[in-house]
Amino acid sequence: MTPITEVEGRRLALSNLEKVLYPASGFTKGEMLHYYASTAGALLAHLRDRPVSFLRFPDGPDGQRFFAKNVPPGTPVWVHTADVPRSDRDVRQSTGTNAPQIVINDLPSLMWAANLVTEFHTPQWLTDAPGLADRLVLDLDPGDPATIVECCRAALWLRDRLAADGLHAYAKTSGSKGLHLLCPLEPTASEQVTAYAKVLAKEAEAELPELVVHRMIRSLRPGKVFVDFSQNAAAKTTATPYTLRARQEPTASTPVTWAEVEECGSAAQLVFLADDIAPRLQRHGDLLSPLNDPNRARPLPRKARS
Repeated sequence: MTPITEVEGRRLALSNLEKVLYPASGFTKGEMLHYYASTAGALLAHLRDRPVSFLRFPDGPDGQRFFAKNVPPGTPVWVHTADVPRSDRDVRQSTGTNAPQIVINDLPSLMWAANLVTEFHTPQWLTDAPGLADRLVLDLDPGDPATIVECCRAALWLRDRLAADGLHAYAKTSGSKGLHLLCPLEPTASEQVTAYAKVLAKEAEAELPELVVHRMIRSLRPGKVFVDFSQNAAAKTTATPYTLRARQEPTASTPVTWAEVEECGSAAQLVFLADDIAPRLQRHGDLLSPLNDPNRARPLPRKARS
């Protein structure tokens, strides 16, 4: 019989708590739920008021995975949803087809969603302003044999380049192989942010040709860092800070300090598992909290808006 748990007055059926999701470490579903409960204070700040896409892996990273934006059957009535556009064209036309999507604003909703066994992915805009990005993201993805070490080298150049335009960059691991850079913005059309991010990616390739590429062409990527600017598009999403990933071990998308980026000499230095996050939050707090502070938001450089 599935146990019923009460979370802030909401009744939840949390199932298969002893199921091993990550065989390499024996990490169970119950431990996953504990992780999300213990990091909820930081995670919810980055989920709040953003439509969530799920990458579900109910049988662990070696089982079936599927990406889902639709509201799952059986969703409790108290879980918030919002009607949002599903494509960049829908955003541009503002009269396109909208569809309901889950929005996770509280602990009961988070625990209900975590029980589905999922990664959390969110766009760069809020539900009340679809297509108006309040953050810029650059996804640094290494092509073998490059690793996150090379991503860190590229990130340092990009950090300084963004600073020259008045933007402060914050870093987090993807929880997979790469690194994400994020900047808080005054709300700006996603198309303009994407265009600006593309300029940065091309500049990085021109300045660091032995290290960076800005195109996804497979033949260009071995040993280099692909600076993916496209995740700024309104219809795209990025792994939410603190989400666990469907990897062999329960790695988390983890905010990191610039000192950690500067000192990275091996990929293992920037691998963080579920058990690492609570001590990091106690030591550093949420390193990405400025992303949610309107006073930290800066305008996109004027030249990028033309």
